[in-house]
Amino acid sequence: MNPLQDPNFPFRPDRLPVFYGWVIVVVATAGIILSIPGQTMGVSVFTDDLISATGLSRLQISNAYLVGTLLSGLSLPMGGQLLDRLGARAMVVLASLLLGATLMYFSSIDAVAASLGGGLAATSLCLILGFVCLRFSGQGMLTVTSRTMLGKWFDKKRGRVAGTSGMFVSFGFSYAPLLLKDLVDDFGWRGAYWAMALCSICVTASLGWLFFRDNPEQCGLRMDGGDQTEPSSVMQKETIYDFDRGEAIRTRAFWALALGLGSHGLIMTGITFHILDIGAESGLSSTESVALFLPMAMVGAAVGTFVGFLAERVSPFTLLLCMMASMSLGIVGFTSLQELKWLAVVGFGTTGGFFSNLSTIALPRWFGRLHLGAIGGFKMMCLVLATSIGPSLLATSKHLTGSYEPVLWLTLLLPATGAILSLTSRDPQGGVPQTAHRAA
Repeated sequence: MNPLQDPNFPFRPDRLPVFYGWVIVVVATAGIILSIPGQTMGVSVFTDDLISATGLSRLQISNAYLVGTLLSGLSLPMGGQLLDRLGARAMVVLASLLLGATLMYFSSIDAVAASLGGGLAATSLCLILGFVCLRFSGQGMLTVTSRTMLGKWFDKKRGRVAGTSGMFVSFGFSYAPLLLKDLVDDFGWRGAYWAMALCSICVTASLGWLFFRDNPEQCGLRMDGGDQTEPSSVMQKETIYDFDRGEAIRTRAFWALALGLGSHGLIMTGITFHILDIGAESGLSSTESVALFLPMAMVGAAVGTFVGFLAERVSPFTLLLCMMASMSLGIVGFTSLQELKWLAVVGFGTTGGFFSNLSTIALPRWFGRLHLGAIGGFKMMCLVLATSIGPSLLATSKHLTGSYEPVLWLTLLLPATGAILSLTSRDPQGGVPQTAHRAA
């Protein structure tokens, strides 16, 4: 059997002295954190350097990011189906290698564009190609694979596991801009890209090959370690039906989740992409602007841990409503960052804590595990498409009005709509007849 498909090579997970699911928690969390070079915070630190190197304006860079992210998002449903077919182990290796190659490409993006004649068209096309690969591999498949695998290994303990993982993810994502800025200061932006590329190829791919396993059954194990003594809460109903992707996306619950997560992605991507300029507009230095992410991480880590345990006792719809409320507060804070930065930190820090948990918990609880890769890929497509809009939307507001504030007030419509959808949705498993048993 292919080493990327044999779950017992190079070691047997069922012979370890501890339940292998706890190893999965660690490596899935690491996989999500190591996707940072393909996430918005991994791009935002390099925005000004890319502007200087390519000669494009902030709006032109943002539009290239928009097109590249849109195209990568449209390919994610296919990636999700491939994940169901190949499994988490093979997919994480492929995604890591693609991410590493793309980061090397970005380190010489201006030279590549110059070799094609330079100019606006050639440079924009080179950037679009780079953003397609960067977002598909990093934000897309590396993240989807890690979250999907984590959701398959736990059922009754899924909430606390997601909360623990989300605590480290929130901190990692929020601390990343500071770390990457130091990396750029020490090695230059090209050297920083090479360092991230080598990390992706040597560390992330190796970690995935050694430790990723798609599900417990293929390793001769059971979800939660086969612990039948763990009591089920009223919110942890038995999964009686595994929805396929087409069935899942016809439910209102799916779109409530997609809009909630997508709204956070759109707004935070736009803010993170332009954080240095947003801070400057409010009179903050670049160091002060980037430093906002650290307390945001601390808030997100604390909230994420609490929400993980809460998720085993309350409906995901309740969590979505809370997330929409905290997101609204965060938006208001960023409209006047000098006076209300504490509100921005608390609002979006709290939102991040909900985001990580809902990304892991909701889909397997509502739709089962059999087609989780395909459903997760479609959800990630919605999220990536939303994130593609954020930077260009804020850049357009700055270009037309001279300020980011008008569009930030406008984005308050997104959490309001998400709240309405959450209030009018129901648990998909609750609408499935008991005779329709098809759960994995």
